[in-house]
Amino acid sequence: MSEEKKIHENVIIGSGPAGYTAAIYAARAGMNPILFTGSEPGGQLMITTDVENYPGYPDGIMGPQMMEEFRKQAERFGTEVRYEMITDVDFNDEVKKIRTEAGEEIHAHTVVIATGASAKWLGLPSEEKLMNKGVSACAVCDGFFFKGQDVIVVGGGDTAAEEATYLAKLCTKVHLLVRRDEMRASKIMQERVIKQDNIIVHWNTSTEEILGEDSVIGAKVVNNKTGETSTIDATGFFVAIGHKPNTSIFKGILHMDDLGYLITKPDSTKTNIEGVFASGDAQDRIYRQAVTAAGTGCMAALEAERLLAEKGII
Repeated sequence: MSEEKKIHENVIIGSGPAGYTAAIYAARAGMNPILFTGSEPGGQLMITTDVENYPGYPDGIMGPQMMEEFRKQAERFGTEVRYEMITDVDFNDEVKKIRTEAGEEIHAHTVVIATGASAKWLGLPSEEKLMNKGVSACAVCDGFFFKGQDVIVVGGGDTAAEEATYLAKLCTKVHLLVRRDEMRASKIMQERVIKQDNIIVHWNTSTEEILGEDSVIGAKVVNNKTGETSTIDATGFFVAIGHKPNTSIFKGILHMDDLGYLITKPDSTKTNIEGVFASGDAQDRIYRQAVTAAGTGCMAALEAERLLAEKGII
């Protein structure tokens, strides 16, 4: 490595609530962070309309506006925000190497990963057309808007069971569409679904089309065994077939679970490599909320600051 190559105190990969919160704390601690936004600046909240469950916004706020405010706050304290993707990393040495899509190699003492996770979708044109117009991938985020209404949940795993039971407390009727004749969900989650009188399970059922022009009014479904089609009336359509963490560039470098979520040490954001910290939905397979992501972003920045202080770098 050239001695002239600048080594940055801190680099943040990702720009959702976790990344921007890490940047705010890192910048205020004098770590001069560089934040790389990735291909989706702002993360999943950029496709979220009304955010009503984040503290400090009594009247709610639009997801993109909220992320814009996060970015401005990070920049106010000196964060350098770069609208680029990171394509490759080398964490073998004490100085971490990060390569941008333009081919530039960035050197850093500490790295905070906040690359998030992406919801898996069915891939229907009607799904894309009605996104945020009744189509959602988060019952905890959006379920309140469908209070007293009929909704549809798609999926057969724990995520779908959790979403359905959560919505059952708010909605009049929850139609759970399961592709096979059994659920993949754990036994205890299946029991919770069956105990709910207002959850109607449709076995061997797939979605052909989500119905509606400006908002969801229902779905056209097909029975996978008989080929029979039918229509279910509903104002909300929740896709609960899982999330995929955006961690592929760290495969074989950082420890991750079978789904690709980064594994951190207990009560910490530390990964298996010193100086590399994981935050937000890239390491959280349980909560996946903006507020919890922001909390782990704060933790990652604080832990990075402590490490740099111990080494006498700041």
